[in-house]
Amino acid sequence: MKVHEFQAKQLLQEYGVPVPNGRVAQSPAEAEAIARELGVPVAVKAQIHAGGRGKAGGIRLASSPEEARDAAAQILGRRLVTHQTGPEGRLVRSVLVEEAVRPARELYLAVVVENALGLPVMMASDAGGVDIEEVAAATPERIHRLPVDPAIGFQPFMGRELGLAIGLGGELLRQGVQAMAGLYRLFVEKDCSLAEINPLVVTEDGRLLAADAKVNFDDNALFRHPEVQALRDPHEEDPLEVQAQQMGINNYVRLTGNIGCVVNGAGLAMATMDAIKLAGGDPANFLDIGTVNNVERVVNSFRILTSDEQVRAILINIFGGMARVDVIAEGVVRAFQEMDVRVPVVVRLAGTNVEAGERILAESGLPVVRAKDLGEAAQKAVAAARGEL
Repeated sequence: MKVHEFQAKQLLQEYGVPVPNGRVAQSPAEAEAIARELGVPVAVKAQIHAGGRGKAGGIRLASSPEEARDAAAQILGRRLVTHQTGPEGRLVRSVLVEEAVRPARELYLAVVVENALGLPVMMASDAGGVDIEEVAAATPERIHRLPVDPAIGFQPFMGRELGLAIGLGGELLRQGVQAMAGLYRLFVEKDCSLAEINPLVVTEDGRLLAADAKVNFDDNALFRHPEVQALRDPHEEDPLEVQAQQMGINNYVRLTGNIGCVVNGAGLAMATMDAIKLAGGDPANFLDIGTVNNVERVVNSFRILTSDEQVRAILINIFGGMARVDVIAEGVVRAFQEMDVRVPVVVRLAGTNVEAGERILAESGLPVVRAKDLGEAAQKAVAAARGEL
């Protein structure tokens, strides 16, 4: 789960990480009032769940309250297109109006989980303010990494080591260690998957400020954090993904292809997508209905896929272990009964109660295309999406 920049900064502030003074506005008049209250100059920043806002014209400086109003008027209601939004862009519904900082230096600071180590890793760089991926590719030596053992936690000596590595000293080093400690506590206590400050600005008057921030949360831990769930902005998420979650299908991710997938098990879902690509097609989604014996889950999966206008065929690939194939078959039959399924459906069933499942489909008389194995199912799904079946 992602949150907006202003929400990430509120969280950082709660953990002792200094941020510029600012507030959110939903109208040009509100932006003007905030700028008048803060004093100018201010930055007016589009609030969407995507990077690259500045390059897309989503961040503007204003030297007067009137300029802040005009800047907000130009940003609000606009569909901002960046390298992370795709060509459809994101509609800007709010702007962050905050004091404009004068950076003497721009640094980078983040905490992520390093999968190879199985540990959180604090990363710091003296090359902030740019895409960290570019820094990693061109000058990897400028990114300093320090694994943190959760049993010990982040210690001041670790912060001093990283701070000295990126050129901090004296009072700035003290501020840097404090910012790192706060960022790490936020990461651990809120079950984050990413906590990033880019840039961490050294101002001309000797302060450290988080000029921009990104905080992502582990979806599997959200049940522990109702206060984090309250920060969710459904407008920033794919409508079909939101609908799937409301229907109890938490493992659905919309993609750009035209073959909808209904699969039980995340690994099998990935293999199914690979098989579709190998057969020359493109999956429209990742969808794992889980190891459940629930007819309604199958029906709801059909509701999601048939609502996706880009889907030209549906591939159902079930390998029943604890899941019963006959229950899945009943779900397919009921889906056809309850909705107008206008795209070809390819079904491959294997595992527990497969004979009963086969019989249910055969007796239903549904126009489904049968396949014996995954390779055959993928080939038939690709052909169906092309109108060749």
